Amino acid sequence: MTLINKAAQLFKLENFNELTPIQEKIFEPALKRRDLIAQSATGTGKTHAFLFPLVNQLDETSNNLQAIIIAPTRELATQIHQFALKLKEITPELRIELITGGMDRERMKKKMVTQPHLVIGTPGRIKDMFFEGVLRCDQADTVILDEADMIYEFGFLEDVDMILTRMNKKVHMMVFSATIPDQLKPFIRRYLHKPMTFNVTDDSPLNPDVKHILIHQKHKEAQEVLLDLLPLVQPSGCIIFANTRKQASEVSEFLRDHGYQLLELHGDLTPRKRQQTLTRLQNEDLVYLVATDIAARGLDLPHVSHVVSLGFPSQLEFYVHRIGRTGRAGKSGVAYTIVSQEDQKSIERLSSTGIKFHYEAITNNVLKEVRNFFTKRKRPSKVDPEIAQILNRKDKKVKPNYKKKRKAQIEKLQRKKRREKIQSEIQKQKKERAKAKQKEKSNS
Repeated sequence: MTLINKAAQLFKLENFNELTPIQEKIFEPALKRRDLIAQSATGTGKTHAFLFPLVNQLDETSNNLQAIIIAPTRELATQIHQFALKLKEITPELRIELITGGMDRERMKKKMVTQPHLVIGTPGRIKDMFFEGVLRCDQADTVILDEADMIYEFGFLEDVDMILTRMNKKVHMMVFSATIPDQLKPFIRRYLHKPMTFNVTDDSPLNPDVKHILIHQKHKEAQEVLLDLLPLVQPSGCIIFANTRKQASEVSEFLRDHGYQLLELHGDLTPRKRQQTLTRLQNEDLVYLVATDIAARGLDLPHVSHVVSLGFPSQLEFYVHRIGRTGRAGKSGVAYTIVSQEDQKSIERLSSTGIKFHYEAITNNVLKEVRNFFTKRKRPSKVDPEIAQILNRKDKKVKPNYKKKRKAQIEKLQRKKRREKIQSEIQKQKKERAKAKQKEKSNS
């Protein structure tokens, strides 16, 4: 398939060599304004999959808002906005605006006096601007949801619903997502009209060039094991995933106290701080980023050779999204997870999906491969000497049914041993009762 008009110019401007499968499959249906669902993993080019048709559809001569792109997080919205600004190099008259939480509301309102042609933002802030009459979402004829499953998981689907119910019923809808959970399907049935579905996720979404390694934290804190690990792996780029904002903040402080230069990205940062982190990620050669799962999806973080998870996420599918940040563009990657005994069930569930885990330990500042530390070694049970004598006895002449006879002998001996044990317990209890009575008499 060949891109046409402005889409071809954008392709050339981005110095792409070829279209990804998702870009190739949806270009023509999107141009024909077919509602569609595109299911594709992180890093497969979803953003340009909707920008290619969009650049051909936007009319720079119009004074109306024409398209809305909704993303679950400020970071992802900001990144899409940065990509979308390339459209202005092809059509300078296009007005493209970013609307997210944390931005100055009054400044945004002034920008909306003349409606943009394309708006990119987060659900809550777009809804607020629409309901205040600042942003004319009712004029738009295209709505794109990016990372729709995250929009649902983060609780923003209600905001999107409130926006769409006040828009034209024939609005062109495109939904992009890595997964389509069942809870998202009623929304899809309500707002998408006979959608075309494109699923270009591989049968095995796991990159075979990524090695999965588990390290047991044993008696240490996870961050202490992390401190032991980092000097041994020497990554060119490393994302350290924490499971909560608090943990991300604490780990960042801990590593800084030990001399590491790093960036952190999580919900407890101020909007300005988060924006500064995104800018520095694009412009600096910093090796370490400590993040929550905000960074696991959608964000374009190049040169990540290693991913380290401080335990598994509560939603195990996020582990797959985490490791998707490494082993990209034909390069290999390594995914370390620092685990405890509580993670055994998570490991079993992930192993059942085809992930092969390797087990390593840090000994004398060296990483060594070890056996599965969740598999208990079976200790040989002690065999009673009399039973052992029966088992090991070698008869000169093997008689018929000798196995049955030997089994009967062993069972008879076992019954005898059980009786002796019970009798011994009875005698022991009798003695204890007698002592107790004697003690009562002495005290009375």
